[in-house]
Parts: sequence; structure tokens; C-alpha cells
Amino acid sequence: MTRRRGYALLSAIVALVLGLSAAIYVGVAADDGSATGSGHRAAHAPAPRNAAPASTGTWVGAWSTSPAAAEPGTETQGMAGRSVRNVVHASVGGTSARITLSNLYGQSPLTVTHASIAVAAADDTAAAAVGTMRRLTFGGNTSVIVPAGGQVMSDAVGISIAHDSDVLVTTYSPTRSGPVTYHPHARQISYLADGDLTEDTTGTAYTEETPYWRYLTALDVLSNESDGTVVVLGDSLTDGITSTEGADRRWTDVLSQRLRTAIEAGRDLPRYSVVNQGISGNQVLANGLGRPADNQSGLGRFGRDVLSGTNVKVVVIDLGINDILRNPKLADPDRILDGLRTLVRQAHARGLKVVGATLMPFQGHRGWTGAREGVRQAINAAIRDGEVYDAVVDFDEALRDPYNPRALRSDYDSGDHLHPSDKGYARMAEVFDLEDLKGAAPAEL
Repeated sequence: MTRRRGYALLSAIVALVLGLSAAIYVGVAADDGSATGSGHRAAHAPAPRNAAPASTGTWVGAWSTSPAAAEPGTETQGMAGRSVRNVVHASVGGTSARITLSNLYGQSPLTVTHASIAVAAADDTAAAAVGTMRRLTFGGNTSVIVPAGGQVMSDAVGISIAHDSDVLVTTYSPTRSGPVTYHPHARQISYLADGDLTEDTTGTAYTEETPYWRYLTALDVLSNESDGTVVVLGDSLTDGITSTEGADRRWTDVLSQRLRTAIEAGRDLPRYSVVNQGISGNQVLANGLGRPADNQSGLGRFGRDVLSGTNVKVVVIDLGINDILRNPKLADPDRILDGLRTLVRQAHARGLKVVGATLMPFQGHRGWTGAREGVRQAINAAIRDGEVYDAVVDFDEALRDPYNPRALRSDYDSGDHLHPSDKGYARMAEVFDLEDLKGAAPAEL
């Protein structure tokens, strides 16, 4: 080899090394999340990482809730100038996350200029665990406009979320947006603060507690623990309205833990997360008041709240009792059953298996009558006979008083004779046959 050729080869190698070094530097610099953050973070501290690292796994729902209504008192101001810190519970863990924000009940566009996600430092706190605060983006931008009646999903962000942990999702909007889309019966305390404190990790400024979830309707994770999502569609019995606040004792929470424990013990069961789409007062057939309707019927919201979920594998339906209770006349069991069968057909069209629940007793509740009891019994008979669902969980049999099957057993009763106690919710999860989560929709019911 001549000296000139040697120098040329050496120059090429040096150029290649320099090029690779520059590429690495640019890649690192692009992921430093260097945009200005909260005034509560020291100026020299690194901003939260923004990009989701390359990872393997499956996107599943870790938590969800249904947009239920327009929040009273927010018709003009909305949450303008306030940081909304929602606290939600992750049923499964993951290495990346993304969220969905809803402006379903807004009468004007919702401008979110700043959003973040973090793991909670402990139970019942607005403080973030050290090193977990991440800024959220939407299409690469820190700001997003959610159209009236619409929803948006964030970009994925790298964050380690453990199963059974609380997650803080915070949004800030500087402008009025009209009615706030909310879920009133969260059974979980969330927080509010004045000003843009979206990335504040201390939580000290979040002095106002709230029992609502606002804007946030879903948390998805990229998970190695789960291969799909079970979506439970229901009313207050699924919403867990009488369960202990902040304790995650809805029957869906207990079911999620049962499934996980069984898999860890070696049972051959699907690795699924469980998410809750219950709305208190929900009916199969009838909407609430307003436009768009508060408490939209099961038929009306099934596509949005169930079929559009992330990687849905199985649907569980526990609806119908409010169609009996809230009908000013005597409800027609055939109409309710037809509505439930419509939901099942829609699920089957997507290849989804449907597990359905019998309707639990409610004698002693102010709305109970003998005639309404007859409607409940007729619906349950059709469900048990296999005329509605692919598989059945018999909540009625499991929670009724053996000496008076028209009423809840006393230790399963919260006291209002309609909603279960914590023990009753646990019983609902215990009688759910985990084997029913296997398989897909039959070719024909």
C-alpha cells in the first residue's frame, strides 16, 4: 500500500468516527427535554425526559374511565388558569405510557398548553416519585387543542410504571373552555392548584382535593405483563360508588388482582389487564339529559368506551338494573334484552367474546316493587339460559340472601340495599370464572 493510499484510508476512518460521534451527540441532545418547565424545578436541573425509548411489549389499557357528564358550575370558566392533577391506579405495569384527554362535553375547543405524567410518591398524595416526572407531547408539541366533542391521545413517553401503582396525570389550560368533561364518582382523591404547576413534583401547591376525574379518560402502557385488555361496561355497581374511597376495592380492581395472582401461581390464563367503564346511573337504552347527553346509554357509548379501547380482547357487561329502576313506567324486559343482544352483536363483529352478569337483587331499596322484581327475574332467566351472552357470571346468585333471594345478603349490602359493601364487591370478583376470559367470540351465539 502506498503512503498516499494509507493517508486516504486513515482520513476516511477519522471522518467515519467523527460522523458517528456527531450522530450520537445529536441523538442524545434531541432527547434532553430541554423546554422550559415548572418554576419549582431548579434552573440547572434536567427537564423530564420526553421520548419513549425503543422497547418491546404490547400496548394495553392500564386504567380508564368513561366521560360521564358536563361538570356543574364550569359552564363559562372551565378550569382556566388551574392545574388539574388526576390520580389514577394502574392495573398493569409498563415501560412507556400515553393518555387520552376528552372534551366530549365542552362547548368550545379545550386548549391544553402543558401536560405531564409521573408515578405518585405514595398513596393519597399529589407528590411525584423522584425521577419519574415526564412532560407529555401531542404530535410532538407540548400544546394541543381538543375540539369540542372530541378527544386526543398523547405521544408515548418513556416511564417505568409498576402494576398496582398510582399515577399522576396533570393538565393545564390557560383559557376558558366551557363545561368540563368529568367523571364524578372516581372513588379516588385528585388535586387542583392555581397556575401552571404541571411539572411541580412536590405537590405542596395542590391544596384543593377533589373526588372527580377531569378530562382524562385513559392511560395506556407498553407492557410485558399483559397481552390484551378486558373492558367492563357497567353502571354504579361497576363504578364502585359505595366502595372505600382511595382503596381500589371496586369489583374490577379485585378481579384484576385475582387474575394476576392466578397467573403467578401457574394457572394457564390469558395475561390481560382489566379496565373499568362504569358510569353511575347508566342504562342500556336511555340517555340522560343534555346535548350531548349526560350519562349516555350503553348502546350509545359502546363504540367509544369499549370497542375503541386499546387492544381489547374480552368485554364484560353488567347493565340493566337502572333500566328497571329509572323507568317511570314498568320496564319491558324484552326491550332491555334486545339492547343487551345488540351490544353483544357489535362485540362479535369485532371478534370479541362477551361475558355478561345477572342483575343483583334490590328489595329494600326505595325503588323496589314486586312488578320490577318480576322484570329482573325475567331478564336473569334469559341470561342464565344462554340467550344473551357467551358466558355468564351469576352475581345475583352469589350476593343474594339465601333466606330472601329478592334482597342482598346483609354483609354484602352497603346499607342502601342496592349497592354492595367492600365485601360484596370482593364477592363479585371471586365468583367470576377466570376461565371465561379464554377464547374468542363464537361464530354464532
